[in-house]
Amino acid sequence: MEYKDYYQILGISKQASQDDIKKAYRKQARKYHPDVSQENQAEERFKEAGEAYEVLKDPEKRTAYDQLGSSWKTGEQGFQPPPNWDEGFEFHGGNASGGSGSFSDFFESLFGGGAGFQSHTGSNRAEQGNDSHAKVMIDLEDAYHGTQKSMSLRSTVMNPQGQPELKTRTLKVSIPKGVSAGQKIRLQGQGSPGLGNGLAGDLYLEIGFNPHRLYQVVGSDVSIVVPVVPWEAALGNHVAIPTPTGNIDLKIPKGVSSGKRMRLKGRGLPGKNPGDFYVILEIVLPETLSDKEQALYQSLQQASAHDGAFKPREDLVV
Repeated sequence: MEYKDYYQILGISKQASQDDIKKAYRKQARKYHPDVSQENQAEERFKEAGEAYEVLKDPEKRTAYDQLGSSWKTGEQGFQPPPNWDEGFEFHGGNASGGSGSFSDFFESLFGGGAGFQSHTGSNRAEQGNDSHAKVMIDLEDAYHGTQKSMSLRSTVMNPQGQPELKTRTLKVSIPKGVSAGQKIRLQGQGSPGLGNGLAGDLYLEIGFNPHRLYQVVGSDVSIVVPVVPWEAALGNHVAIPTPTGNIDLKIPKGVSSGKRMRLKGRGLPGKNPGDFYVILEIVLPETLSDKEQALYQSLQQASAHDGAFKPREDLVV
Protein backbone atom coordinates (compact mmCIF):
# COMPACT_ATOMS: atom_id res chain seq x y z
CA MET A 1 0.00 0.00 0.00
CA GLU A 2 1.25 3.49 -0.88
CA TYR A 3 1.72 6.04 1.90
CA LYS A 4 0.17 9.46 1.18
CA ASP A 5 1.49 12.70 2.65
CA TYR A 6 -1.67 14.78 2.69
CA TYR A 7 0.16 17.96 3.71
CA GLN A 8 2.55 17.66 0.78
CA ILE A 9 -0.33 16.95 -1.62
CA LEU A 10 -2.00 20.25 -0.64
CA GLY A 11 1.33 22.10 -0.48
CA ILE A 12 1.02 23.17 3.17
CA SER A 13 2.93 22.64 6.39
CA LYS A 14 1.78 20.57 9.37
CA GLN A 15 1.28 23.84 11.26
CA ALA A 16 -1.37 25.08 8.80
CA SER A 17 -4.64 26.34 10.27
CA GLN A 18 -7.99 24.93 9.18
CA ASP A 19 -8.55 28.08 7.08
CA ASP A 20 -5.17 27.55 5.39
CA ILE A 21 -6.19 23.99 4.55
CA LYS A 22 -9.46 25.14 2.97
CA LYS A 23 -7.68 27.78 0.86
CA ALA A 24 -5.02 25.29 -0.29
CA TYR A 25 -7.63 22.77 -1.33
CA ARG A 26 -9.64 25.32 -3.31
CA LYS A 27 -6.47 26.37 -5.12
CA GLN A 28 -5.63 22.75 -6.00
CA ALA A 29 -9.22 22.00 -7.04
CA ARG A 30 -9.25 24.94 -9.45
CA LYS A 31 -5.86 24.00 -10.88
CA TYR A 32 -6.57 20.30 -11.45
CA HIS A 33 -10.30 20.13 -12.11
CA PRO A 34 -10.49 17.70 -15.04
CA ASP A 35 -13.12 19.80 -16.86
CA VAL A 36 -10.80 22.77 -17.25
CA SER A 37 -7.22 21.71 -16.44
CA GLN A 38 -4.56 21.12 -19.06
CA GLU A 39 -2.10 19.74 -16.50
CA ASN A 40 -0.70 16.21 -16.80
CA GLN A 41 -2.58 13.66 -14.65
CA ALA A 42 -5.10 16.35 -13.71
CA GLU A 43 -7.85 13.90 -12.76
CA GLU A 44 -5.55 11.88 -10.47
CA ARG A 45 -4.18 15.04 -8.82
CA PHE A 46 -7.75 16.34 -8.36
CA LYS A 47 -8.77 13.10 -6.59
CA GLU A 48 -5.66 13.16 -4.41
CA ALA A 49 -6.38 16.74 -3.34
CA GLY A 50 -9.97 15.80 -2.49
CA GLU A 51 -8.81 12.87 -0.37
CA ALA A 52 -6.23 15.00 1.43
CA TYR A 53 -8.87 17.62 2.15
CA GLU A 54 -11.31 14.99 3.42
CA VAL A 55 -8.79 14.11 6.13
CA LEU A 56 -7.21 17.46 6.97
CA LYS A 57 -10.44 19.48 7.04
CA ASP A 58 -11.70 17.22 9.85
CA PRO A 59 -9.79 18.06 13.04
CA GLU A 60 -10.21 14.55 14.45
CA LYS A 61 -9.11 12.74 11.31
CA ARG A 62 -6.24 15.20 10.98
CA THR A 63 -5.05 14.65 14.55
CA ALA A 64 -5.36 10.88 14.19
CA TYR A 65 -3.43 10.99 10.88
CA ASP A 66 -0.67 13.00 12.59
CA GLN A 67 -0.21 10.13 15.08
CA LEU A 68 1.31 8.00 12.30
CA GLY A 69 4.50 10.04 12.52
CA SER A 70 6.67 11.59 9.84
CA SER A 71 9.10 8.76 9.00
CA TRP A 72 7.22 7.84 5.81
CA LYS A 73 7.65 9.55 2.46
CA THR A 74 4.81 10.21 0.05
CA GLY A 75 4.48 7.45 -2.54
CA GLU A 76 6.51 5.01 -0.45
CA GLN A 77 5.25 1.46 -0.85
CA GLY A 78 4.73 -1.18 1.81
CA PHE A 79 2.89 1.04 4.29
CA GLN A 80 0.76 -0.67 6.93
CA PRO A 81 -0.81 1.18 9.87
CA PRO A 82 0.97 0.25 13.12
CA PRO A 83 -1.08 -2.26 15.15
CA ASN A 84 -3.76 -0.48 17.18
CA TRP A 85 -2.42 2.89 16.01
CA ASP A 86 -5.74 4.53 17.01
CA GLU A 87 -5.84 3.05 20.53
CA GLY A 88 -7.36 5.47 23.03
CA PHE A 89 -8.22 8.05 20.37
CA GLU A 90 -11.75 9.36 20.79
CA PHE A 91 -13.87 9.99 17.69
CA HIS A 92 -17.16 11.88 17.88
CA GLY A 93 -20.22 11.91 15.68
CA GLY A 94 -21.33 9.62 12.89
CA ASN A 95 -19.44 7.33 10.57
CA ALA A 96 -16.73 8.66 8.32
CA SER A 97 -17.26 8.82 4.62
CA GLY A 98 -14.86 5.91 4.11
CA GLY A 99 -16.07 2.65 2.67
CA SER A 100 -17.54 4.21 -0.45
CA GLY A 101 -14.65 3.05 -2.62
CA SER A 102 -13.99 6.64 -3.75
CA PHE A 103 -10.75 6.98 -1.78
CA SER A 104 -7.43 5.12 -1.79
CA ASP A 105 -6.60 1.94 0.11
CA PHE A 106 -4.42 4.10 2.35
CA PHE A 107 -7.43 6.20 3.38
CA GLU A 108 -9.63 3.14 3.87
CA SER A 109 -7.01 1.43 6.06
CA LEU A 110 -7.11 4.40 8.43
CA PHE A 111 -10.64 5.75 8.29
CA GLY A 112 -12.83 3.13 6.63
CA GLY A 113 -14.65 2.53 9.93
CA GLY A 114 -13.79 5.78 11.69
CA ALA A 115 -15.94 8.72 12.71
CA GLY A 116 -16.12 12.40 11.99
CA PHE A 117 -15.53 15.49 14.09
CA GLN A 118 -18.62 16.94 15.76
CA SER A 119 -19.42 20.60 15.32
CA HIS A 120 -22.49 22.44 16.66
CA THR A 121 -24.33 25.31 15.09
CA GLY A 122 -25.22 28.39 17.04
CA SER A 123 -28.71 27.11 17.90
CA ASN A 124 -29.93 27.63 21.47
CA ARG A 125 -32.28 24.64 21.33
CA ALA A 126 -31.74 21.74 23.73
CA GLU A 127 -29.93 19.13 21.71
CA GLN A 128 -28.43 15.83 22.79
CA GLY A 129 -24.70 15.48 22.29
CA ASN A 130 -23.24 13.03 19.82
CA ASP A 131 -22.01 9.62 20.88
CA SER A 132 -18.26 9.07 20.79
CA HIS A 133 -16.18 6.00 20.09
CA ALA A 134 -12.71 4.82 21.07
CA LYS A 135 -10.69 1.63 20.90
CA VAL A 136 -9.03 0.51 24.12
CA MET A 137 -6.70 -2.39 24.86
CA ILE A 138 -6.90 -4.68 27.88
CA ASP A 139 -4.95 -7.71 29.09
CA LEU A 140 -6.42 -11.15 28.42
CA GLU A 141 -6.50 -11.84 32.15
CA ASP A 142 -8.88 -8.86 32.60
CA ALA A 143 -11.43 -10.66 30.42
CA TYR A 144 -11.12 -13.86 32.45
CA HIS A 145 -11.69 -12.24 35.82
CA GLY A 146 -13.32 -8.85 35.19
CA THR A 147 -11.80 -5.73 36.71
CA GLN A 148 -11.88 -1.94 37.00
CA LYS A 149 -9.29 0.01 35.04
CA SER A 150 -8.32 3.64 34.66
CA MET A 151 -8.15 4.46 30.96
CA SER A 152 -6.81 7.57 29.29
CA LEU A 153 -8.56 8.81 26.15
CA ARG A 154 -7.30 11.47 23.76
CA SER A 155 -9.67 13.77 21.92
CA THR A 156 -9.30 16.78 19.62
CA VAL A 157 -9.90 20.43 20.48
CA MET A 158 -9.14 23.55 18.45
CA ASN A 159 -6.56 26.00 19.76
CA PRO A 160 -6.86 29.80 19.29
CA GLN A 161 -4.76 29.58 16.10
CA GLY A 162 -7.34 27.30 14.47
CA GLN A 163 -5.17 24.19 14.75
CA PRO A 164 -6.25 20.87 16.29
CA GLU A 165 -4.67 19.80 19.55
CA LEU A 166 -5.02 16.76 21.76
CA LYS A 167 -6.48 16.78 25.23
CA THR A 168 -6.51 13.78 27.56
CA ARG A 169 -9.09 12.62 30.05
CA THR A 170 -9.02 9.61 32.37
CA LEU A 171 -12.03 7.44 33.09
CA LYS A 172 -12.57 4.54 35.47
CA VAL A 173 -14.08 1.69 33.47
CA SER A 174 -15.60 -1.59 34.66
CA ILE A 175 -14.41 -4.45 32.43
CA PRO A 176 -16.99 -7.26 32.60
CA LYS A 177 -15.88 -10.87 32.93
CA GLY A 178 -15.99 -12.63 29.58
CA VAL A 179 -15.68 -9.53 27.37
CA SER A 180 -14.34 -10.38 23.90
CA ALA A 181 -12.28 -8.51 21.31
CA GLY A 182 -14.50 -6.23 19.24
CA GLN A 183 -17.18 -5.99 21.93
CA LYS A 184 -18.30 -2.46 22.85
CA ILE A 185 -18.80 -1.17 26.40
CA ARG A 186 -21.25 1.70 26.72
CA LEU A 187 -20.58 4.52 29.18
CA GLN A 188 -23.76 6.54 29.44
CA GLY A 189 -23.36 10.33 29.35
CA GLN A 190 -19.61 10.21 28.63
CA GLY A 191 -19.88 11.28 24.99
CA SER A 192 -20.10 14.82 23.62
CA PRO A 193 -21.90 17.38 25.79
CA GLY A 194 -25.38 18.46 24.72
CA LEU A 195 -26.48 21.95 23.72
CA GLY A 196 -28.65 24.01 26.05
CA ASN A 197 -30.14 21.56 28.51
CA GLY A 198 -29.62 18.62 26.19
CA LEU A 199 -28.22 15.36 27.54
CA ALA A 200 -24.66 14.33 26.81
CA GLY A 201 -24.11 11.53 24.33
CA ASP A 202 -22.71 8.14 25.24
CA LEU A 203 -19.18 6.81 24.91
CA TYR A 204 -18.64 3.39 23.31
CA LEU A 205 -15.34 1.65 24.04
CA GLU A 206 -14.35 -1.08 21.59
CA ILE A 207 -12.30 -3.73 23.35
CA GLY A 208 -9.06 -5.17 21.99
CA PHE A 209 -6.50 -7.44 23.65
CA ASN A 210 -2.88 -6.52 24.25
CA PRO A 211 -0.43 -9.00 22.69
CA HIS A 212 0.36 -11.78 25.16
CA ARG A 213 3.69 -13.56 25.41
CA LEU A 214 1.98 -16.96 25.83
CA TYR A 215 -1.53 -16.92 24.42
CA GLN A 216 -3.28 -16.30 21.11
CA VAL A 217 -6.98 -15.38 21.04
CA VAL A 218 -9.40 -16.10 18.18
CA GLY A 219 -12.99 -15.24 19.02
CA SER A 220 -13.63 -16.82 22.41
CA ASP A 221 -10.98 -19.53 21.98
CA VAL A 222 -7.51 -19.23 23.50
CA SER A 223 -4.44 -21.24 22.48
CA ILE A 224 -0.88 -21.77 23.66
CA VAL A 225 2.10 -23.37 21.91
CA VAL A 226 3.88 -25.81 24.23
CA PRO A 227 7.33 -27.19 23.36
CA VAL A 228 7.93 -30.90 23.98
CA VAL A 229 11.16 -32.82 23.56
CA PRO A 230 11.38 -35.85 21.22
CA TRP A 231 11.33 -38.45 24.00
CA GLU A 232 8.18 -36.88 25.48
CA ALA A 233 6.54 -37.02 22.06
CA ALA A 234 7.56 -40.65 21.63
CA LEU A 235 6.92 -41.99 25.14
CA GLY A 236 4.28 -39.60 26.49
CA ASN A 237 4.47 -37.52 29.67
CA HIS A 238 2.56 -35.32 32.10
CA VAL A 239 3.25 -31.60 31.54
CA ALA A 240 2.25 -28.54 33.60
CA ILE A 241 0.37 -26.14 31.28
CA PRO A 242 -0.19 -22.50 32.32
CA THR A 243 -3.69 -21.16 31.64
CA PRO A 244 -5.14 -17.73 32.53
CA THR A 245 -6.93 -19.39 35.47
CA GLY A 246 -3.97 -21.43 36.77
CA ASN A 247 -1.76 -24.38 35.88
CA ILE A 248 -3.22 -27.72 34.78
CA ASP A 249 -1.59 -31.14 34.50
CA LEU A 250 -1.92 -32.33 30.91
CA LYS A 251 -1.20 -35.88 29.77
CA ILE A 252 0.79 -35.94 26.53
CA PRO A 253 -0.10 -39.20 24.73
CA LYS A 254 2.54 -41.46 23.19
CA GLY A 255 3.52 -40.90 19.59
CA VAL A 256 2.28 -37.33 19.10
CA SER A 257 3.45 -35.22 16.16
CA SER A 258 4.44 -31.57 16.09
CA GLY A 259 1.34 -29.42 15.54
CA LYS A 260 -0.98 -31.71 17.50
CA ARG A 261 -3.88 -29.67 18.98
CA MET A 262 -5.27 -30.76 22.32
CA ARG A 263 -8.61 -29.20 23.29
CA LEU A 264 -9.64 -28.29 26.82
CA LYS A 265 -13.37 -27.66 26.52
CA GLY A 266 -14.79 -24.56 28.19
CA ARG A 267 -11.42 -23.18 29.35
CA GLY A 268 -11.33 -20.34 26.84
CA LEU A 269 -12.92 -16.95 27.47
CA PRO A 270 -15.73 -17.27 30.03
CA GLY A 271 -19.32 -16.42 29.22
CA LYS A 272 -22.73 -17.90 28.48
CA ASN A 273 -21.06 -20.00 25.79
CA PRO A 274 -17.44 -20.22 26.98
CA GLY A 275 -14.67 -20.75 24.49
CA ASP A 276 -12.17 -23.58 24.46
CA PHE A 277 -8.48 -23.66 25.35
CA TYR A 278 -6.12 -25.33 22.89
CA VAL A 279 -2.65 -26.69 23.58
CA ILE A 280 -0.58 -26.89 20.39
CA LEU A 281 2.41 -29.19 20.74
CA GLU A 282 5.71 -28.29 19.09
CA ILE A 283 8.53 -30.82 19.10
CA VAL A 284 11.86 -29.09 19.75
CA LEU A 285 15.46 -30.30 19.78
CA PRO A 286 18.41 -29.11 21.85
CA GLU A 287 20.63 -26.68 19.96
CA THR A 288 23.67 -28.73 20.94
CA LEU A 289 24.02 -32.40 21.88
CA SER A 290 26.42 -33.96 24.35
CA ASP A 291 28.56 -36.90 23.20
CA LYS A 292 26.24 -39.26 25.05
CA GLU A 293 23.11 -37.74 23.46
CA GLN A 294 24.77 -37.87 20.04
CA ALA A 295 25.50 -41.57 20.52
CA LEU A 296 21.94 -42.30 21.62
CA TYR A 297 20.49 -40.55 18.55
CA GLN A 298 22.88 -42.52 16.31
CA SER A 299 21.73 -45.76 17.97
CA LEU A 300 18.10 -44.77 17.36
CA GLN A 301 18.93 -43.96 13.72
CA GLN A 302 20.55 -47.36 13.21
CA ALA A 303 17.69 -49.23 14.91
CA SER A 304 15.10 -47.40 12.81
CA ALA A 305 17.02 -48.04 9.58
CA HIS A 306 17.41 -51.75 10.45
CA ASP A 307 13.72 -52.18 11.27
CA GLY A 308 12.56 -50.14 8.24
CA ALA A 309 8.93 -49.88 9.34
CA PHE A 310 8.75 -46.09 9.77
CA LYS A 311 9.12 -44.23 6.47
CA PRO A 312 7.69 -40.71 6.89
CA ARG A 313 8.86 -39.54 3.42
CA GLU A 314 7.60 -42.52 1.51
CA ASP A 315 4.90 -40.49 -0.30
CA LEU A 316 7.30 -37.72 -1.38
CA VAL A 317 7.66 -39.10 -4.87
CA VAL A 318 7.59 -36.83 -7.94
